[in-house]
Amino acid sequence: MFNSAMYLPAIVMAGMAYSILAKKLTVTAACTGAILTCLIYFAAGYTGVAMMTTFFIFGSAATSWQRDKKQASATITETRNGRTSLQVLANAGVASVAAVVILLYPLLTDLMLTAMAAAFASATADTLSSELGMVYGKRFFNIISFRPDKRGLDGVISLEGTLIGVVGSGIIAAIYALGFGWNVNFYLVVIAGTAGNLTDSILGAVLERKGIIGNNMVNFLNTLTAIPVFLVLWILLNWS
Repeated sequence: MFNSAMYLPAIVMAGMAYSILAKKLTVTAACTGAILTCLIYFAAGYTGVAMMTTFFIFGSAATSWQRDKKQASATITETRNGRTSLQVLANAGVASVAAVVILLYPLLTDLMLTAMAAAFASATADTLSSELGMVYGKRFFNIISFRPDKRGLDGVISLEGTLIGVVGSGIIAAIYALGFGWNVNFYLVVIAGTAGNLTDSILGAVLERKGIIGNNMVNFLNTLTAIPVFLVLWILLNWS
């Protein structure tokens, strides 16, 4: 009998090797990512792995794109040896919690699969909008005051960056839909991912800029926000 899980070790090892050699992740972060990948696979199959991998590839590419231009206006999130374990957990930890819920409470599988997609949509939207928004944004403003502000500062957004973030959410939603079916959940994932992305900017302006919380906590909270946003929308749509 064909066992699709037989390919998982090779995929995980290849991913670890690339991330370390390309200095996208530290060795410890790559090991952390491998554990989370296996957890997500057993809960959501290769569709879950595809969502996580897409976030990682797009996020890494966006971070590297025109790096010199961005370095002049903002702090680069990757260290010389790549992102750390805490950064991996900040971006994929919430989705992994959804995976644990699926494994412990199978009756919640359908709901938590969409919640997982919402978390990855938020992480992808945040990374693409912040990294590519600094490159392609024309006018930058503070998300709280709506006054013009300096590109790259916490809580500063642009229309172009925000739209790029929506596209990022849409890509994750499309992967989810290809694996689990096209329905209204596609739109819920896009909306929840966008809401999480905007929450990231609000937290950046209100708390991170003042040094109250750090970037890892902001990233964790933006992915966490996407799940209750999705759940509220789901409840409203299914209210009878």
